Amino acid sequence: MKKLFVVFALAFSSLLSLQTLAQARDLPDFTELVEKQGATVVNISTTQTIKGRRGGPLSPFDGDESAQELLRRFFPGQIPNHPGVPQEFKNRSLGSGFIISADGHVLTNAHVVEGADEVLVKLTDKREFKAKVLGADKRTDVALLKIEATNLPVAKLGDSARLKVGEWVLAIGSPFGLDNTVTAGIVSAKGRSLAHENFVPFIQTDAAINPGNSGGPLFNMKGEVIGINSQIYSRSGGSMGLSFAIPIEVAIDVQNQLKTKGKVSRGRLGIGIQEVSKELAESFNLGKSQGALVASVEKGTAADKAGIEVGDIILKFDGKPVAESSDLPRMVGSTRPGSKVVVQIWRKGASRDLAVTVGEIPDEDGATRTAKSGKPAEQGPANRLGLVLAVPTTDQKRALGIQHGLIVEDVRNGGSRSELRTGDIILSVIVKGAQTDVKSLSQFNDLLQSADKNATITLLVRRGDSQTFITIKGQSEK
Repeated sequence: MKKLFVVFALAFSSLLSLQTLAQARDLPDFTELVEKQGATVVNISTTQTIKGRRGGPLSPFDGDESAQELLRRFFPGQIPNHPGVPQEFKNRSLGSGFIISADGHVLTNAHVVEGADEVLVKLTDKREFKAKVLGADKRTDVALLKIEATNLPVAKLGDSARLKVGEWVLAIGSPFGLDNTVTAGIVSAKGRSLAHENFVPFIQTDAAINPGNSGGPLFNMKGEVIGINSQIYSRSGGSMGLSFAIPIEVAIDVQNQLKTKGKVSRGRLGIGIQEVSKELAESFNLGKSQGALVASVEKGTAADKAGIEVGDIILKFDGKPVAESSDLPRMVGSTRPGSKVVVQIWRKGASRDLAVTVGEIPDEDGATRTAKSGKPAEQGPANRLGLVLAVPTTDQKRALGIQHGLIVEDVRNGGSRSELRTGDIILSVIVKGAQTDVKSLSQFNDLLQSADKNATITLLVRRGDSQTFITIKGQSEK
């Protein structure tokens, strides 16, 4: 009996060992990947010389003695103690990058090298090279560098379109200056939209990314670069498991243009858009929340020439469905200027196709206009929406480039439940599915009276240099 127990125990132990080995085989082994691709990752350090005069208007620490003392400790000899004496100190930062050609082309983030007077690239074999910035694109945060070297190890590029959520990924970089640090995680999501980042469908990962990782590669398990680590979400300044990488296809397209032209050309329609909420979909008699709602159209642009109007909802661009408004800027931006495409829109309860010749995004944005000049020609009492409205003067209309509308002078009572602000201009109102331009106080109040007090009212509002549709639901007399 004792023998039988020993045999059983040995058999059970062997079974557990086999199970442990099986589980170990299921876990990823990154060692080979790091050995083969680690040398393609570089450390990037930049130096920016900041000059000023103590107490002068160019000094970034004017009047801050504690900051001056701190700088004197860490930058001895560079911060003079005498008022009026020219001073300068060097601002240094660190980042990462990776080699994409044997003759020294390196990809990194644009923010890593922005404003730098000197860029140094350090390889894993400790060699250092001064780098030339061939070009940088702020909109995608991609920069292309060149170092004078040959026979360099080159990173293998992959296809981020084939990447799957839940797939293992590996990041190599220099967080806090610690060269060739390796961290791993999984793909948390694809196609993420971030605020003020309209042209990049980010890859989200939970790999530990920290300051200094910026510009470094994100690898798949095949050892292929599928993204450039660019941003993190953090309340502490360190990793919280929310990291975002630029898909490699976006980066390669940008670097190709930077290499050949020194800049990036992007398509443009010349419209302002917003998300189609459930309430807006109901206002426009659209079956579900989808597409991009056109809130403004610039005169003379591609959209204007094609006949796209304010209130249209773009459902498809060049045959591709626009599921969310954030999809459209990427689609248009990746289209070469001058290309002819078909845009499907929703207008007055039906879809139609429009032919559009795509324009080009200018290098600089225009200035913002406001409605703060002069006094209104006429002002009314608060209406049932809690809005105090005024008719703009002729000078105000000319300055704003509008022909009609009412200025929001104050928001009271029930109006506080809306998104309207003082200074907004109401251009049109949608009641019972019909959109009407607002031309006078009495007309606007008549339109409100014609609507049921519990009905959703949609307003087209001008704010600064942009336009947006705002819905107000169930506003009643106070």
